[in-house]
Amino acid sequence: MSRIGKKSIIIPEGVQVETNHKVTVRGKLGELSLALPKGIRVEMGEGSLIVSRVGESRAARSLHGLTRSLIANMITGVSLGIKKTLELSGIGFRANLSGKTLVLSIGFSHPVEIEPPEGVNFAVADNKITVSGVDKELVGGVAAQIRSARPPDPYKGKGIRYEGEKIRLKPGKAAKVGTREGA
Repeated sequence: MSRIGKKSIIIPEGVQVETNHKVTVRGKLGELSLALPKGIRVEMGEGSLIVSRVGESRAARSLHGLTRSLIANMITGVSLGIKKTLELSGIGFRANLSGKTLVLSIGFSHPVEIEPPEGVNFAVADNKITVSGVDKELVGGVAAQIRSARPPDPYKGKGIRYEGEKIRLKPGKAAKVGTREGA
């Protein structure tokens, strides 16, 4: 039995859940739905959801914990929202908002513009970019797209990183000590 899959999901106040062949979650911030894979069943309890599998097939066992995590993320998203914060580090690196578009000046000859998909918002303050929305998968994907525009340099640490991310810096070239040839 999956350790994650057998945990029940507590439904907070103000969140409505409907189950059929798909799970639909509605909250104050929006609505999300997930099609249930074959072999997975969701049952409503008193103020909680229980995800179980119908058989012991390999596919059902592998999707049990995943489905439970996806539903829990949907409930968190529609009730509290999901946020990812990115930090810019480097001389002259800036981020601005032009309408809803994120404009990054990150050392290229041109500014990098990133349009937010439906349901994702950007906020910029103090060289920190906050990506927020309801869908955890979408917010994480957009944050990864922004980070991939200029990932942290392994030698100086310049670039875009997640808040709290530790970058292991490599040592630079060691100066050659000793004799010079031809001298």
